[in-house]
Amino acid sequence: MTSTEAHKNSNLRTARQAKNDEFYTQWADIEREMNAYLDYDADVFRGKTVLCPCDDPEWSNFAKFFALHFTDFGLAKLISTSFAPDSNPGLESYQPSLFEIESPQFDEVKTHTKGKVFTLLPEDISGDGRIDIEDLRWQYLQGDGDFRSPEVTALRDEADIIVTNPPFSLFREFLNWLVDGDKLFSIIGSSNAVTYKEVFPLIRSNQLWKGATANSTDMVFGVPKGADVNPTDKVKAERLGYPSDGKYDYTRLGNSCWFTNIEHGRRHEPLQLMDTADNIKFSKHKEVRGVGYQKYDNFNAIEVPYTDAIPSDHSGLMGVPVTFLDKYNPDQFEIIGTSDGSFAAELGVKPLGPDYVGNVGRTKLGLASTHKAVFKRIVIRHRAGAQK
Repeated sequence: MTSTEAHKNSNLRTARQAKNDEFYTQWADIEREMNAYLDYDADVFRGKTVLCPCDDPEWSNFAKFFALHFTDFGLAKLISTSFAPDSNPGLESYQPSLFEIESPQFDEVKTHTKGKVFTLLPEDISGDGRIDIEDLRWQYLQGDGDFRSPEVTALRDEADIIVTNPPFSLFREFLNWLVDGDKLFSIIGSSNAVTYKEVFPLIRSNQLWKGATANSTDMVFGVPKGADVNPTDKVKAERLGYPSDGKYDYTRLGNSCWFTNIEHGRRHEPLQLMDTADNIKFSKHKEVRGVGYQKYDNFNAIEVPYTDAIPSDHSGLMGVPVTFLDKYNPDQFEIIGTSDGSFAAELGVKPLGPDYVGNVGRTKLGLASTHKAVFKRIVIRHRAGAQK
């Protein structure tokens, strides 16, 4: 293979990866999540500046949603930014919108090379008697609109709340960018992110939590034509009411969820639990019913294989599935750590011994009775005073 061919193949791979990183969130998912915040605090957005980075209003539902609700949410300002077409290797072709072409600031070069910033203020520019997307102002950015750029970071610093679906491949970096800005936010990511070294400490310290909706359920996303879509996921999206159209194909992702530091009432709903004796008698799970709770070989805690099997009267440490975070109530439980890697080592989990074939020397929780390592666990205990 020549160097030219290798370079071309590299560019194709980059373009394919970029295309597979574009997921357009459906209106219904945005509405359900934002309504959960409003149910908890009707004034959560009132007087606030909301930023939707990486969200061109022509394509993204985030900016459209907040523009529609600008007045009833009581927003002070809405800002949305878009990424330059020439900086997006996954974009095969680009045609500026009629909205942009007919604007006096339209520039044939900048439309390809610069990002854009869209701003909505409580000003009825269109004269139709309401504030909505027709009143958006826009201009070209100095750069390509990357969220890490100084000018988009300055917009982050101006905003009170940031809401978006960042590229999944940049989730860790985007979250760090948000935390550095010390802002309220609500973003979409993979549920697998809960154990990332950039994410878990925030969850443990109650600086970040799961959103109110779409936990352990399917979310449907629009994807660019030509993106790799699992046929099964495509069929599932169609059954959920999203057949392919002229703009997008659709896929469902069962492991996507919202991450936020905005309060919602569902995270303060206590789990209704049975005590140890009743779990052993009546649990629907064969791993617990008539058996009880196994202990770990290398850490002083009990194994709880299902969230609804947490014993209400256990005062010690418990290892629970990662999906526990979907139901986590910080008033009821305290998160101590996780079961794998450096976090487990911090807890004092000892490396597995020679009986653990395939896992010898690994810092994972092992069951004393079977000498098998368990899948990832969150280590928790009841909060003092919350235990029944």
